[in-house]
Amino acid sequence: MLRLKNIAVARGGVPVLSGVSFALEAGQALILRGPNGSGKTTLLRTIAGLQPALSGEMEGAEDRVAYSGHADGLKAMLSVAENLKFWAAVYGQHDIEGALEAYALAPLSDRLAGTLSAGQKRRAGLARLMVTGRPIWILDEPTVSLDAATVGLFADAVRAHLGGGGIALLATHIDLGLEAQVLDVAPLRAMPADLHGASDEAFL
Repeated sequence: MLRLKNIAVARGGVPVLSGVSFALEAGQALILRGPNGSGKTTLLRTIAGLQPALSGEMEGAEDRVAYSGHADGLKAMLSVAENLKFWAAVYGQHDIEGALEAYALAPLSDRLAGTLSAGQKRRAGLARLMVTGRPIWILDEPTVSLDAATVGLFADAVRAHLGGGGIALLATHIDLGLEAQVLDVAPLRAMPADLHGASDEAFL
């Protein structure tokens, strides 16, 4: 389970969201919605452990999260396969074949990541989630730079992850055809009174 209760988060020392509460069981997904700047990325980073919450309670995220943000997490001078092997080793895993197959990366496995197109880099970056062995996927606008066919591959990968008992939390404006809860963060914008004591300094 991943559970949040009355979580408040800040960006640049200014509270952006408060009172965020939800619970996800194995096999469930949640899609965050809201306008740009509404705090979706800040909330995802907080759940991923990249910055502390201002207040509230969170359970289930510790050492169980794989995060995909706006950067693809690739080393330019390593091949696609070498990048995936690197990330698999970081998380104590070994198999990368399923990730290569899921994102149609086998033909690119020997290509240096620095020579890939934006869409190909995004595919490789998303494939990285599959080699972590982590049950909770946190994804911030994961379909950026993807064409329609690859969006379909991504949606299939998420479905397979959920089908295996995983959890997915996504911020996206695209309809992926997933069975998922939806949380609109716009009504959860922090009030000015929440400014006291705000901090979002990363602790990693």
